[in-house]
Order: sequence, then C-alpha cells, then structure tokens
Amino acid sequence: MKEGKKSGVERTQIATRDEEWSDERLKTFLKQQPPDGMPADYSILLKAYRGMTVELFARFISLYIEAGKDINVALENGSTFLDLVSQHRKSTQYANILESAGAVRSSD
Repeated sequence: MKEGKKSGVERTQIATRDEEWSDERLKTFLKQQPPDGMPADYSILLKAYRGMTVELFARFISLYIEAGKDINVALENGSTFLDLVSQHRKSTQYANILESAGAVRSSD
C-alpha cells in the first residue's frame, strides 16, 4: 500500500446535499466524454444519475432534452438507461423523472 493512501472510511468523501447548482453547472454534464464502447448520451445520463440528487436530476433532464440528447439511448445489448435505473430499488423517483421525459424500457 502506498504511504499516505487513505483506505476504508478515511477515503470516503462526505456528501454535500445543500450546495447550490446553477444551470451552467448542470450543463457541464452535457459535455462529458464517454468511456470507450459507451454511447455518449448514456454516459451523460449515468454521470448525472450518480452525481445528482433527485431535484437536481429533474432539472438536469430538462436541460438534457433541450440540448437534443436521446432519453432512450441504448447500449449494444439494447438496454436503455431507464432499464438500469429501474433495477435499483431506491431509484423510483429517478425512474419517474425519466418516464415523464419520455424514457421507455427496452421491453416496452
């Protein structure tokens, strides 16, 4: 182990829940570069989902749609982003936001 490298609880960053996010900050997520093999729009949604509270995600999805991004972007296996979010038991609000924006499951 490298000296000075934190492990376990020491490396966990405390969540900041009361921070103000401007629309400009939310729009920076639209410029994210995807990893190899992942569609850009899927990567953008994934980063937003992992990094935003429900309220921020709802605001972001409006900006995402306005920017002409694909709410039903699919991976090579055909699964949509809503498919992924729907697998998480505490993500009902996120799934509802996506569905309100026109997202569908791949089986629909």
